[in-house]
Amino acid sequence: MTSDVGGAISINDALTDDELRSVLAKLESEQDKDVFGLVCKRWLHLQSTERKKLYARAGPLMLRRMAARFSRLQELDLSQSVSRSFYPGVTDSDLSVIADGFRCLRVLNLQNCKGITDKGMVAIGSGLSSLQSLDVSNCRKLTDKGLLVVAGSCSDLRSLHLTGCRFVTDGVLQALSKNCRNLEGLVLSGCINVTDSGLTDLVSGCRGIKFLDVNKCSNVGDAGVSSVSEACASSLKTLKLLDCYKIGDVSILSLARFCKNLETLIIGGCRNVSDESIRSLATACKNSLKKLRMDWCLNISDSSLNCILTQCRNIEALDIGCCEEVTDAAFEGLSSRETGLNLKVLKVSNCHQITVAGIGKLLDKCSSLEYLDVRSCPQITKAGCDVAGLPFPNFCKVNFAGSLTELDVFH
Repeated sequence: MTSDVGGAISINDALTDDELRSVLAKLESEQDKDVFGLVCKRWLHLQSTERKKLYARAGPLMLRRMAARFSRLQELDLSQSVSRSFYPGVTDSDLSVIADGFRCLRVLNLQNCKGITDKGMVAIGSGLSSLQSLDVSNCRKLTDKGLLVVAGSCSDLRSLHLTGCRFVTDGVLQALSKNCRNLEGLVLSGCINVTDSGLTDLVSGCRGIKFLDVNKCSNVGDAGVSSVSEACASSLKTLKLLDCYKIGDVSILSLARFCKNLETLIIGGCRNVSDESIRSLATACKNSLKKLRMDWCLNISDSSLNCILTQCRNIEALDIGCCEEVTDAAFEGLSSRETGLNLKVLKVSNCHQITVAGIGKLLDKCSSLEYLDVRSCPQITKAGCDVAGLPFPNFCKVNFAGSLTELDVFH
């Protein structure tokens, strides 16, 4: 890069580090940024220190080298695949290196790192006080002991994923409420020791929660959900309550009363929910609701589905699988709808009373359908649909017998 031929000035002499950083910032692709680093050692150093994201699998020695090179790293992903995990994976010693070496870290993903324990979490909480997002899903050895340090030290925490951390209790929720007032997303799926009391404590301090997942939290019931809906009325957009068998109409009516901005609701397996509360929810959230999963809600019938289809203007995905009371009558009111449906995904598997005629009425008002699940619907067959000449959109996939990969839009 240095040359005196003809009085030429080296670019390294002409540009300051800040000016070179400005050039680097204008490069959009990671490939171009890597090429930038190949120019010379100075440019490589700048490229390294400006890197914000990194996905890695590395032991303590390599992590130390990475920390020295990527000193301003903000996002580190050390997650493991369930099917392709490696031994020994991330350890508590690795977390100590991360806590000491990556002081600018904001996002840390440790999903499926099953070897880490509370000792590693204590190191993370003590060393990374600026952490905003932490995912320790399926790190099954973790307990309140380590997570309390994280909640107590990382006051700017916005997102915490604890799926499968079955030893977590209400104590962590209490700590989050006291110290993490900016929390927006919390995933507690499978945390069976979390109760209504914990949720009530949580939202006494964390009133801006947008995303809450308490799937399979068997000790969560109407009292906890009602507390959340009232405290987070303006912010709550996604609530997941899959297989929370204690949930009933009280919860849904509370959501209808307070949460007018709700976009996604999962109540699959909540068998105490009935038509009354679903109709109220559809009316209250007619402008916001986009995704609703209520498979195995056995008390749901035509009036609920009809209300959703005719009133919820922006509904995109709907799952009523195994709601055996639903019939073709649920689609009757669609003819009076002024505008077409935006529905993209409909799952009606095991709804034995729905027929080809009912699906036809839906398609008359829905040209955007991309996926239809009619498995185990004895009155809906491919041959029957062909004979009826149903106008499926060209891009629509129909799952008649499980031959198609099931589309999960409710994740």
